[in-house]
Amino acid sequence: MTQYLEIERKYDADSHFILPDLTDLPGCASVSAPESHHLVARYFDTDDFRLAGRSITFRRREGGEDAGWHVKIPAGQDAKKELRAPLDEATEPPVQLTELVAGCLRGRPLSPVATLETHRTVVRLLDAEGRMLAEVADDAVSGEVLATDDPAITTWREIEVELGPAGSPELLKAVGKRLRLSGGRRAGSHSKLGRLLETHGAVPAAPATRPSAGPETAGEVAIAYLAAQIDALAAYDPKARLAEYDAVHRMRVAVRRMRSVLKSYGPVLDRAQTDSLQPELKWLADSLGEVRDLEVLRKRFSERLLDLPAEVSRHRGWLDAMAAQEREAYRRLNADLTGRRYFDLLDALDHLMAEPPYTGRAGLDAAHEVPRLVIRAWHRLARAYELIAGLDDPAEIDLARHEARKDAKRARYAAEAAAAVLGRPAARVAKQAKMIQEVLGGYQDGVIAQERLGQAAAAAAPEELFILGMLSGIEHCAAQAALHDIPEVWRQATRPKHLRPLLTLT
Repeated sequence: MTQYLEIERKYDADSHFILPDLTDLPGCASVSAPESHHLVARYFDTDDFRLAGRSITFRRREGGEDAGWHVKIPAGQDAKKELRAPLDEATEPPVQLTELVAGCLRGRPLSPVATLETHRTVVRLLDAEGRMLAEVADDAVSGEVLATDDPAITTWREIEVELGPAGSPELLKAVGKRLRLSGGRRAGSHSKLGRLLETHGAVPAAPATRPSAGPETAGEVAIAYLAAQIDALAAYDPKARLAEYDAVHRMRVAVRRMRSVLKSYGPVLDRAQTDSLQPELKWLADSLGEVRDLEVLRKRFSERLLDLPAEVSRHRGWLDAMAAQEREAYRRLNADLTGRRYFDLLDALDHLMAEPPYTGRAGLDAAHEVPRLVIRAWHRLARAYELIAGLDDPAEIDLARHEARKDAKRARYAAEAAAAVLGRPAARVAKQAKMIQEVLGGYQDGVIAQERLGQAAAAAAPEELFILGMLSGIEHCAAQAALHDIPEVWRQATRPKHLRPLLTLT
């Protein structure tokens, strides 16, 4: 399986459209001679178009220079991550690709839903050294939807502009402007399949209902925030399966935000119905956390070693062992993400969106009710922090700091959700809660790092013990520095001016 990042824009064109001269665009030294290709693609999806509902395409294409099985996943504005597997005699989708979209399929089978035939004429924009800046494809397309009762063939013409290895976003814009001046129009759909399905009235299984506009009630604030986290979970799911940088972290943050808001917005979302989600969300967070913690620690220790003399930091068998543990954790995570428990959780979250379990307070005006929920979360944090001062046992103090950090996250996420209707006052509270969370986390991270180094030392070779001892000393100093900073950060973050604007709204 190979991966590509595809950055492209599509333009609709009439039958009389003539591709304009592109040689004078910035950086372009020449345009290649046109090449023609005949492409035949069969698209696969569930019977309710679950992949299309997430703007994911899964196809088997013959012809052209990239014939094969392709999965395209959104990767930002004008960008898609394309995963490819070679063609073979089998007509069933390859397992290695179907596993990437398992979070969408959730056990449902893939079957052919459409065919597209494209007569493509391609020219390439080249720089003075012959490097490709962009590829411009003039496509005459005919398509048929297989999963409906409408057998009609739909035809259209479109121009695809795909950025090449040496191209720039500025060039992509310049080509687009030239095409529009010549009569082209920015396409309404980001994919040929999407356009075909829309034309035939085949409605993809879009994510469950979200608030149609900005949230106005307290319940809508909570549901809008939860919807954003569910969407983030779905977006980063295939990226986590590919072990893309930061994808597991983003998934875990989305899960933590869901857990937190379900608690802090309990007065407007019936916890008798939502509490059953908590152990399942915790299970997923723990599975993601095993990978993320190893990922962070390995990176942390690798950066520490850069500041140490080479003669003492060259013994890294213990770090290689940690990398092996991380790979094993990824394998366990991928197994969890393709299991029925995960799919049932995703279905339960969709049900939550489709039928929010509102309480009687959910319909209250958000501008008056939501500040109370944020203030309540903040007061919970204050009580947790004050508890630390009354403890003597070091183990109990560390546990209390950990609980205060979790309450800081809850206050932060409650305020983040509220920012949609309360604006700057809520955003300021979220910022202060984040400061507390991070300084408490800085201490905890140092403690955990020391524990991990101690575990590594128990299995390390004799020549590795010195460097592990040095690193443990560094981590101890880092933890103590964070510990020293906690009181001042707390004093700054809890100044009355941060909370006062919310108090005036209650």
